[in-house]
Amino acid sequence: MTEETGFKSGFVAIIGRPNVGKSTLLNTLMGEKISIVSSKPQTTRKRIRGILNIEGAQIVFVDTPGMHKPLHKLGERMLKEVTESLDEVDVIIFMIDNENRRRADLKIIEMLKSVNKPVILVINKIDLIKKPNLLPIIDDFRKLHDFKEIIPITTKEQSAVQLLLKCLLKYIPAGPKYYEDDIITDQYIRSMAGEIIREKILQNTEEEVPHSVAVDITNWLERDDGTLLIRAEILVERDGQKAIIIGAKGTLIKKIGTSARMEIEELTGKKVFLDLWVKVKKDWREDEKILKELGY
Repeated sequence: MTEETGFKSGFVAIIGRPNVGKSTLLNTLMGEKISIVSSKPQTTRKRIRGILNIEGAQIVFVDTPGMHKPLHKLGERMLKEVTESLDEVDVIIFMIDNENRRRADLKIIEMLKSVNKPVILVINKIDLIKKPNLLPIIDDFRKLHDFKEIIPITTKEQSAVQLLLKCLLKYIPAGPKYYEDDIITDQYIRSMAGEIIREKILQNTEEEVPHSVAVDITNWLERDDGTLLIRAEILVERDGQKAIIIGAKGTLIKKIGTSARMEIEELTGKKVFLDLWVKVKKDWREDEKILKELGY
């Protein structure tokens, strides 16, 4: 598209440790759900773009997987998603939670020192910090890196998020509109439906199950009457994990399916018939072929 006079556009990566609130921040910035959210670490596995159109600017936010030491090939690919995103963006939001610096945060800061991009530090969950303790945290991080801005927020508070947005605009370059106004994400609806199913599994299971789950949409059929027939395979690594997801007499898989179906109907605007199957694929997170088939 042609560049508009005085128009700004750019890409902003949101990076940080697992479970610091990156996906919640993206959804709040966008004003609607783009990325799935759960209390489990490493919920986000791929880069997810949210395209925000405001007066005089278009900002493409890139939600990235939480940065952690990879324990398997899936983890290695998730970390690669983060490092590759840093080469493609104009500005970086480095997000931490309300606690003082951790070893993982320091490693990320060391990496950022070699990236020639403006970095904004966002301290999340400040509603859990006593006010006298906030300034020392800010001062501590100010000494560690030349952050362009340090912004304390609570991701669900619009006023704080709007302040972040205002600060971001100072570092977004002049440029063209990359996406049409009605496009809010680069995700396909089919992919979003699979993520919704995975989110409901994360929200309803504990311990090792969330990290061992993947969802593969194997059939997507729109009938003549406009209804959608969706078949999804839920991959796990152990028979015990399969039993947990199915639940006693199928109660949990039914609960997961019902809540996922309702959200997919809201997403698509169509009546949905959702057929879920749980399959055991031993050590799928180490299987290059399966990872490729799943889009990792």
